[in-house]
Amino acid sequence: MPHEIEAKFRIGDPQALRVRLAEAGARQTGIVFEVNRILDTPDRRLRQADRALRIRETRRVDLPGEPPAPVVTITFKGPRDAAAIRSREELESIVDHAPAMVAILGQLGFVEQVLYEKRREHWWFDPCRVALDELPRLGWFVELEGPSVAAIEQARTRLGLADRPVHPETYVELAARHGVLMPDGRR
Repeated sequence: MPHEIEAKFRIGDPQALRVRLAEAGARQTGIVFEVNRILDTPDRRLRQADRALRIRETRRVDLPGEPPAPVVTITFKGPRDAAAIRSREELESIVDHAPAMVAILGQLGFVEQVLYEKRREHWWFDPCRVALDELPRLGWFVELEGPSVAAIEQARTRLGLADRPVHPETYVELAARHGVLMPDGRR
């Protein structure tokens, strides 16, 4: 099964990180705006089992002219391991239409529990992917995702993040804790 291995860090100065990325030879590969919908059962069985079901709409915002249609993905995330740099099962597929997928899952008993938005800059820092994320009301973060813990640790050191603690919360946990509103006004 596919696994993601990643570490997240809160940052205060995104421009300084952009400079470090460029100086280290990283290449920016795109800027997107995401809308993330987290679904669960009404009694939150997935969350209680440290699993997640997400519908994400991703729209490129860095291309000239009319922006292309969003790419919609459905993702299942399995339980996280206990390490600071986390590894978890991640199954993902592209779907055609987010509202239809949410409606289908609704018929199966799932409801939207959390909605959060994110502006993400994608960078390639061989062999790792770097995501520089801005979340409204939550701040700036950087995620390092790579093929191994060792690759992430090496990227972390090269980018000057070795003294910075790994942020333990997921974006879902942050959004839920900070009371990000659902479309119907629920917190």
